[in-house]
Amino acid sequence: MTTHEHPAEPDMTEFRHELYPYRGEAQFLTGTLGFIHEALEAEEAVVVAVPPARASLLRDELADEPAVTFVDTTTAGPNPGRLIDAWTAWMSERGEGDRPVRGIGETAWRQARNAAHLSEMRYHEWLLNRAFAQSPAWSMLCPYDAADGDQDALRSLSRCHPLVRQDHQHVRNEQYLIADEYPFEALPDPCDPFQELSYTHGDLAAIRSKVSQCASDAGIPDDRLPKLAVAVTEIATNSIRHGGGRGTLRTWVQDSTFLSEFRDTGYISDVMAGRTCPDANQIGGRGLWLAHQLCDLVEIRSTPDQGTTIRLHMDVPQ
Repeated sequence: MTTHEHPAEPDMTEFRHELYPYRGEAQFLTGTLGFIHEALEAEEAVVVAVPPARASLLRDELADEPAVTFVDTTTAGPNPGRLIDAWTAWMSERGEGDRPVRGIGETAWRQARNAAHLSEMRYHEWLLNRAFAQSPAWSMLCPYDAADGDQDALRSLSRCHPLVRQDHQHVRNEQYLIADEYPFEALPDPCDPFQELSYTHGDLAAIRSKVSQCASDAGIPDDRLPKLAVAVTEIATNSIRHGGGRGTLRTWVQDSTFLSEFRDTGYISDVMAGRTCPDANQIGGRGLWLAHQLCDLVEIRSTPDQGTTIRLHMDVPQ
């Protein structure tokens, strides 16, 4: 993995991804309104995706400004793996012709379900730089409430943003990590007790049956079992086709979540795999995308030497 702790000055003609740490409502408004007014002066459109309380503050200040659109991030569901598709749609709709678009996206960090969910939220922020690298008409401001003073959390998030907003302007972020690969933490071992099953050609029906039974026993509602069955089938099929013809399934329950883990010897080189909707004429490439749409979280770890591990998460209702 190639990294540079002090990257060169970003090319400001390309996609701008800015972190804005703030404390309290007044600072939130100062930074976001400054960003919005810059856009309006330049005749740019703005898409705002922030928690409802923050959106209400901005609405009161903007007086139904027609160039500013508020969107509801909950429509994308809890899985941050769906957000790049969502942002692509939101900003494309507002960027009529060559009109530049600015986005304001505040992730609800404190609503993370568990450590895995929090890690995937950070990974999404890092992937934005890859997803929109060739989109010079777009820029995005990511407000982050730093009121709790958690410097470790702020440092981790800073490494995902090339720019930071200070005093109404963006400057190079010295903490930004340029990397060929995202520095994932190792996946924790499955919780005991867990079920394990090896599979190969002809075993898809057995895989579906095993996961459905374990998920039902764990408390996953009946109306969600067919969705899980589709996701499981897609991932297991990928293992058989691209992962050496066989794989290993494990299932268990942890932190009110039912997990299905698939391991094989294949390698997924595309970090954007599953994050964008496949083209209608595209052959293949739909399995991971479907898994993201159907599951509450998808974790992917893949290296040439260790193979691929994919974990599908389904929340267990309380």
